[in-house]
Amino acid sequence: MERLEKESPTQELSDELKAKLAELSKVFEAKIADREVFLNSEIAKAELAGEFEVIEQLNKQLASDRKVLEAELEAKKNELRA
Repeated sequence: MERLEKESPTQELSDELKAKLAELSKVFEAKIADREVFLNSEIAKAELAGEFEVIEQLNKQLASDRKVLEAELEAKKNELRA
């Protein structure tokens, strides 16, 4: 445990920084939720129409969008921590 601390010391976060990080998380959670709601409604429409290829494509898009937004969130958090 001590060796790990020497290699990568723990960074203490100020209350202001914690608040900024929490706000950033909320913003990105909202963005992700917005994409999920939109794409899930599109998936439901495609299911009703029996368009299975479209459903697969929308599911892939949903996963991709989530991954991109999560990566963007982590990048912005790292900027704030630096």
